[in-house]
Amino acid sequence: MPGIVGIIGKGSSGKHAHDLPAMVDCMMHEPFYKKGIYVNVELGVYAGWTCHQDSFADCMPAMNGNKDVILLFCGEHFDAQLSILDNRATALVRRYEVEGEAFLKGLNGWFAGLLIDLRKSKIILFNDRYGMQRVHYHEEKDALLFGSEAKSLLKVRPGLRELDPRGLGELISCNCVLENRTLFPKVSLLPGGAAWEWDRGGKLAKKVYFVPSEWEGLSPLDEATFSVKLSETVRAVIPRYFRETGRVGMSLTGGLDSRMMMACLNPSVGELPCYTFGGKKDMLDITIARKIAEVCGQSHTALRIGPSFFSEFQKLAEKTVYVTDGSLDVSSTHDMYFNKLAREIAPIRVTGKFGSEVIRDHTMFNAGIYEGKLFPQELKSYVRKAVGTLNEAKRGHGLSVAVFKDFPWREYNKIVIEQSQSIFRSPYMDNDLVRLMYRAPVGLRSSNQPQRGIIRECNPKLSAIISDRGYGEQTNPLVSRFLELYYYALFKADYTYVYALPHWLARLDTILMSINGGRPLLGGSQKFEYYRIWYRRELSGYVKEVLLDPKTATRSCFDWKSLEVIVNRHTQGTHNYMNEITKAMSLELTHRLLIDM
Repeated sequence: MPGIVGIIGKGSSGKHAHDLPAMVDCMMHEPFYKKGIYVNVELGVYAGWTCHQDSFADCMPAMNGNKDVILLFCGEHFDAQLSILDNRATALVRRYEVEGEAFLKGLNGWFAGLLIDLRKSKIILFNDRYGMQRVHYHEEKDALLFGSEAKSLLKVRPGLRELDPRGLGELISCNCVLENRTLFPKVSLLPGGAAWEWDRGGKLAKKVYFVPSEWEGLSPLDEATFSVKLSETVRAVIPRYFRETGRVGMSLTGGLDSRMMMACLNPSVGELPCYTFGGKKDMLDITIARKIAEVCGQSHTALRIGPSFFSEFQKLAEKTVYVTDGSLDVSSTHDMYFNKLAREIAPIRVTGKFGSEVIRDHTMFNAGIYEGKLFPQELKSYVRKAVGTLNEAKRGHGLSVAVFKDFPWREYNKIVIEQSQSIFRSPYMDNDLVRLMYRAPVGLRSSNQPQRGIIRECNPKLSAIISDRGYGEQTNPLVSRFLELYYYALFKADYTYVYALPHWLARLDTILMSINGGRPLLGGSQKFEYYRIWYRRELSGYVKEVLLDPKTATRSCFDWKSLEVIVNRHTQGTHNYMNEITKAMSLELTHRLLIDM
């Protein structure tokens, strides 16, 4: 993933200079990335970067005219006043010269950066207020190592290559590591809104330029005023993310979030290519998105799982685990596959991600207890502890939990995949919009009516298309309720068949599929990720190769005998151990790619 890396410390200058290129190369995942380094031995700065070509950060190192203010930057800044002709990080250097450190408060987007002011012998390491552009760090006696990816630190410090059982338990239970910790016990995450500063003497001051309480204390608006403000804000915000006409693609789904964006944007005919991820047949996301694109006069492409997904699965799965530092499991390999295809359509990918959590109060930030036999008792105790840790983390303002914890801790792991292949954007985390949502009247975020109202207001034809959850403009409330229940039932049936089929039904499904020519009997209306079936058929050879390898038997995080039974039963089609195989495959690849590197 494009990002920044570096070492700040005046001691061991020769070693720092030697380590820096290796740290940068760890983040060169694609041939279309660009890279570079900046070194100032006197200040003890050894820094590097990778970036997408023609991105906001494709101007490193950004400097002022006197070359005494240097900025290394990754990510993007969305300024309503920023000209498309000056859409580069060099503009931020000018802002710093005018505003000083206060310029950080005016930045809008996901970003991280290193600012070096030679005039004041000052260094500032900073990130966005949410912590969405991750910065991993490790403190040593005479230096601080940092990097957008943990592997850059692991590469040059072998002593960091160990897994934290607490973080592992949280990853198993919550699908993420909590509280700005990582899978690696000696590597942490820079908190959101950080501005860590080194002065002339090399002393580190861990400052912040933003805290969530600044927004939490805002007074709520009345419903009428809020509705007007919301409509005005989304109409102003959304176009900021589509300015580079001809380089932007729209990732459409069957939900309300991407539809509201299309309604507010109102693009000219044919200027915005649209696409949707899906399986072999047309699922609801594809059929609905196709209608939305047609109403808006845009092209639409269905990107589908094809034979190359299975033939390249090993490479794609290992890349998924490696790029995400072990934070995303192999059942997200299709995201890597699809994002590679999406880049062929446009180098910038805009989605409706986070709309449900920001505009509405939908959440999937939950924890689960694993009581099976795959993991030893000691590790399962950490899985159980993770539930309490998450419950404590979820205390407080609901929107703050979403944008300052759920998104940077859990959702970020999938964003890494998307950012590794394209310039990824979502207007739903624009500062102006998020700040406004803190002023929503009590209870309003529990409804989808604000979004539906904006869609009706901007494009009534889009409003008439029923969503993937059955939301439409039916005048009869009984018909509306029936449609919502019907589509919800489709979703639950899909989810159960694809992910959570009981063992006895898995056996029956295997028999019925053999009668049906190997085709799945259910699923496909809203879900296409048939990993349960793929592990048994197309991917069974790779599953056995990894999990039944004697090397895997040496890992302390598995009960080897149970793992062997799980693999054999699942691949024979008599049981459903999809979740166990997913976790085991991901952990083993994490060991091989990041610990044994």
